[in-house]
Amino acid sequence: MKIRILYFALLRDAMGMAEETPEVPDDVTTTGALRDWLRSRGEPWATALGNQRRIRAAVNQEMADPEDSIKDGDEVAFFPPVTGG
Repeated sequence: MKIRILYFALLRDAMGMAEETPEVPDDVTTTGALRDWLRSRGEPWATALGNQRRIRAAVNQEMADPEDSIKDGDEVAFFPPVTGG
């Protein structure tokens, strides 16, 4: 499954990229599972996405909780709770 992942603010800086479109395992079906899978890839994801309470997610430009579903073709954004313009 392909998911477009966007990184904003400090996450973008930590990742060294604004977005990626990885091939995600089919058993990764929620935003929380996606974050866990990204962290399992090692650095820089492990550190940047490590503080789960401080990182927010949105699916297709709508705020999402860790239990919210994702599917092939979705856009998932990760960002700190306060972002600047």
